[in-house]
Amino acid sequence: MDKKQSALHEKDGVSQPETTSKTSAERIKLNRAKQNSVAVFVSKILEGNITYLSRAITLVESTNTKHQEKANEILERCLPYANKSVRIGITGVPGVGKSTFIEAFGKHLTSLNKKVAVLAVDPSSSVNKGSILGDKTRMEQLVTDKNAFIRPSPSGTSLGGVAQKTRESIILCEAAGFDTVIIETVGVGQSETVVHSMVDFFLLLKLAGAGDELQGIKRGIIEMADAIVINKADGENEKNAKIAKVEFNRALHLYPLKESKWQPKVLTASALKNIGISEIEKMISEYILLTKENNYFNSKRNEQNKYWLLSTIEQQLKDNFYQNPIIKKALSAEIHNLENGKTTPFNAAKKLLEL
Repeated sequence: MDKKQSALHEKDGVSQPETTSKTSAERIKLNRAKQNSVAVFVSKILEGNITYLSRAITLVESTNTKHQEKANEILERCLPYANKSVRIGITGVPGVGKSTFIEAFGKHLTSLNKKVAVLAVDPSSSVNKGSILGDKTRMEQLVTDKNAFIRPSPSGTSLGGVAQKTRESIILCEAAGFDTVIIETVGVGQSETVVHSMVDFFLLLKLAGAGDELQGIKRGIIEMADAIVINKADGENEKNAKIAKVEFNRALHLYPLKESKWQPKVLTASALKNIGISEIEKMISEYILLTKENNYFNSKRNEQNKYWLLSTIEQQLKDNFYQNPIIKKALSAEIHNLENGKTTPFNAAKKLLEL
């Protein structure tokens, strides 16, 4: 009779697989690589490496002081290789079809062997500060194109929903070899003004038959737009689009000729059906040719650089003010006084600024 085995008998264990997979190892290496030197970043960006371009933009957008220092050095070294692209700003009210239009337009450009970077600004929530960053999802064809790069960025608290660091991102994209940079705005507030200050060509997308005609005639928007495109001009809406085109054309001719000597044009398009896209590309090429010949192209970029110099100074002063520990303490005290009716916002501000 066999002896019963003890309950404490040890069986051969099951061999465990390696806990670190190759994928995980690669990910760890990639994270370590984030500490790469500025020289590596610059050389990889100049080679057109998308991974390093994305990481550099992340550094640019970071509020970490060390990240900002590194980003500034990368930008400084990339600058001689920038300024060779055509920058196009695209705006329009939510629902006008900006993402669909940009995808159709971007695909057309890549079919012409152009390299397209899309910097899409997503509105940040004023409540929880979060952003959906959904443009990559909406541009599912363009995102897989090897000659395209899509970078959604949260607007944060910057003016008009244009990411504060978009301008620096443009420089990095240009250094990476992108010859067309498209900036999509959230289409609200002051975003049109800010985008206009960083692009060569400003395109306004409109809808026909949506009560949007009057909006287009508003002087500020008309004066900024180099072209108006009435989108979704297909099916039953085609007739409305043609009527809207006549109205917008009439409105455009009420204004004096622009400094660029370019007469803004009105076109109709259907991004969904890919109608009118090639005509828009030809029109932008005509504009670039004209403005380069009459030197407006360079003078506008010089003006934009001055604008961004002053904007950066203002932003830096603001950051320094709020990060000052003395101000932080005094601000808290002044808010307390304000809540208890012991001071006014103007007196409190004056006191803080004197500090």
